[in-house]
Amino acid sequence: MTQAPPQTETTPPPQDGMAARACALEILDQVITRKQALDHTLEQTRSLKSLEPRDRALVRMLVATTLRRLGQIDALIEKAVEKAVPENPALRNILRLGVTQIIFMDIPDHAAVDTTVTLAERGSMEKQKAFVNGVLRTITRTGREWLSLQDEVRLNTPEWLLKLWIDDYGLRTAADIAKANLSEAPLDITIKDPESVNFWASNFKATQMTTGTLRKISGGAVQDLPGFEGGHWWVQDASAAIPARLMGDIKDQHVVDLCAAPGGKTLQLASRGAFVTAIDRSTARLKRLQQNIERTGLQKRVNILAADAATWKTADPLPYILLDAPCSATGTIRRHPDVPHLKTPQDITHLSRVQSEILAHAFELLMPGGILIYCTCSLQKTEGEIQIENLLQSRPNAQRLPITKEELGGFDEALTEDGDLRILPFHQAALGGMDGFYIARLTKTA
Repeated sequence: MTQAPPQTETTPPPQDGMAARACALEILDQVITRKQALDHTLEQTRSLKSLEPRDRALVRMLVATTLRRLGQIDALIEKAVEKAVPENPALRNILRLGVTQIIFMDIPDHAAVDTTVTLAERGSMEKQKAFVNGVLRTITRTGREWLSLQDEVRLNTPEWLLKLWIDDYGLRTAADIAKANLSEAPLDITIKDPESVNFWASNFKATQMTTGTLRKISGGAVQDLPGFEGGHWWVQDASAAIPARLMGDIKDQHVVDLCAAPGGKTLQLASRGAFVTAIDRSTARLKRLQQNIERTGLQKRVNILAADAATWKTADPLPYILLDAPCSATGTIRRHPDVPHLKTPQDITHLSRVQSEILAHAFELLMPGGILIYCTCSLQKTEGEIQIENLLQSRPNAQRLPITKEELGGFDEALTEDGDLRILPFHQAALGGMDGFYIARLTKTA
């Protein structure tokens, strides 16, 4: 599985290189060493907010690229160090940022080396400056040659996770998944008013996907794009936008969105005319959902409740339920490169139990003839196909409502023989790929 050297990331020119690199080091330490989620860390890092836009972009690219290529980077460091790398997390992260700039970004070698050595000096590592300089100088001389001989799929994917994918899909497909995860995800947008899709497609110079999503090349702050403040659209991966479209005609119908935050599917359902009860146990995440509801002006169609989806009750059976269950999020690695470094096999086991409980409860809430959409942004079948098979076997009145090619507008490469959707990251590759997703549609016969 050896690979040719990847293309370098296009990097915005920094205005204050050292401030950006110090911020990147701070964030990397929070994610890798302290096991904090990247999105949360980016929101909470004050030093990031004080930077100019170009430097913020540099920080995000530095961190994301380091996380995405971490296995290759560590292998290069090990090869460049004559002895064992000192057991110093901060020093190792400094070296990682240096290697990222030299090998995977279009930053001149001398600038990458000099700023990384300065970063060590400012981090009270005066004695390690020569060591850092020596390692990075070696990388500048021979690192690209070593890179060409690396197995990027194996190095950048945790062994336990790659094994799960091999068991589920076979070696070839598992390798294709892992390789697709090394690419940055594009920016996908859902338009509030379907009648204005062509206008926004032209405005953003975006590609219109067959499922209705607009896709544009990522770049710049989302909040600064036209139409954001006015609530005309929201960011939502093309895969995540499919489940709500499989509900059928829901105008003036009551739909319960379980595990709703941060709210993309709730916005979709409401914009299509449904009255939505949006439920999530996280009050913090519900605050963001509330902000999105207010920004898009859909308050009259959404009722937000803080509750546990596994135990929440309602007086009457429900006609429509959308359950985007808590999952390992391994289908979103392109968008969230911290996922492989934060999740464990124990997380998969725990989440599978949670999904089973919530799915069983959701089915109990469903009225006969009603529609239940179950989905997860996980690639593991234990969090998707197996959950549905277990429900069908344990509930004689549960029945699959197969998804059809016609509903997908031509995007049928993900359609399974059973009529579910198993979307993989390399699907729609010519358009930039997709988030990994599993979607099933069920009904209750009696």
